[in-house]
Amino acid sequence: MTAIPQSCDVLIIGGGPAGSSAATHLAQAGIDVVLLERSVFPRNQVGESLIPHIWKFSDMTGVSEKIEQEGFLAKAGGITVWNDKIHQILFSDFGYTRPGLHVERDIFDDILLKHAGCRGARVFNEVSVRAADFSDSQGTKIAYTDKRGHSNLEGAIRCQYVIDASGHSSFLANQFKVRQTISTRFNFLSLWGYYENSRFVGVDRKSYASEALATVKPVTFVMSFEDGWVWHIVLRGKTSVGLIVPTGRTKGMGRQQREEFFKHTCEHLPHLNKLLEPAKFIEGSLQYRPDYSYYSKNVCGENYYCIGDAAAFVDPIFSHGVQNAFYNAAAATLAIKESLKNPKQRFRYSQLCESRMQQFYGFSRALSLGDFGCNGVNPALVKSLMKSLPPLELELILAASEMTSRSENFRLLAREAGVLGRFDDNFSGQKRAPVAALEF
Repeated sequence: MTAIPQSCDVLIIGGGPAGSSAATHLAQAGIDVVLLERSVFPRNQVGESLIPHIWKFSDMTGVSEKIEQEGFLAKAGGITVWNDKIHQILFSDFGYTRPGLHVERDIFDDILLKHAGCRGARVFNEVSVRAADFSDSQGTKIAYTDKRGHSNLEGAIRCQYVIDASGHSSFLANQFKVRQTISTRFNFLSLWGYYENSRFVGVDRKSYASEALATVKPVTFVMSFEDGWVWHIVLRGKTSVGLIVPTGRTKGMGRQQREEFFKHTCEHLPHLNKLLEPAKFIEGSLQYRPDYSYYSKNVCGENYYCIGDAAAFVDPIFSHGVQNAFYNAAAATLAIKESLKNPKQRFRYSQLCESRMQQFYGFSRALSLGDFGCNGVNPALVKSLMKSLPPLELELILAASEMTSRSENFRLLAREAGVLGRFDDNFSGQKRAPVAALEF
């Protein structure tokens, strides 16, 4: 069993897409990086729908070929039924030549983490971080519990910089007491589980048996209902189905009651019930997340960076999670690399990164939740990002904003930024108008 070193340049907490990508960026630059992950990979994780934006980041870390070799399902776009209006987005309409993906996250995340190890990062699984002490003059001291080999050995490692990629546990944000729950009209929670033999939605808006995946490209299917929404993401061998509902809908329920509520709701919703008619729920697969959407008041400091879900989590309706993780990893590691070259400027670099990351998170929250000027969304930063986006990427986002009923505030920001007018006259009506009925 390899011993955990006593020191390193950068210590990363967590081995999900944010942490593994950060480790790869740093290792490729010749920086001594250690990653501590509490779980054994592959491990179960939700978030199976990925948009084509991920490829530019996977190209940067050199992992694209390994992802392609795995043969994940390529998705052509998305279809939503929101307030009975049907919208469809095809990535090819916006100049994307590489597909979105439907991935089994346990396999996808394992590919990324192993790749980080291959590139020179020192990766240790089954090691839980307990505390971070920033007061030590010899460097930040990270206390951990090494659970490898069924032991519980306590130890510590010193580093110059800490990257918190601990996911929803938000290790540093909670230690610093800067994590804030996002306040909206409802407080939401998520329930998700998996079905075998579900039908899926094809790019032609028809439903198909799973055997047709060899010849028909799937799309991510999203639908609103009452005061929540549902996702349906077909995978190889199973289908991910999730419910986003107000917390009051499951108040007082135990696990078995939540599972019955989940199955009953899914199997009685229009459209979704037809997709699940031949399907069988995989017993024991239901998962539950009550601390749904949150953000951190600050995510970067002189010697620490919070990235991915450790910094913030937004409603996943537009599949931004993994893209956010990759973006954060690239931004944070760039700041750290520059700080190592010029330590006297490390606070300045951290604040530049803070601004970029808060801008990106604010953009996602404004798009997904319709918020601006609250919940940590800085309107000026969001409008600045809108102005800097390539035209086709912005066009895709504006089209996506019309797929739900949450777009009014986001489009107001776009109008104030002066970017909406670019497309109002020549923005293809075919790309933004509701489409014909589904053929289920």
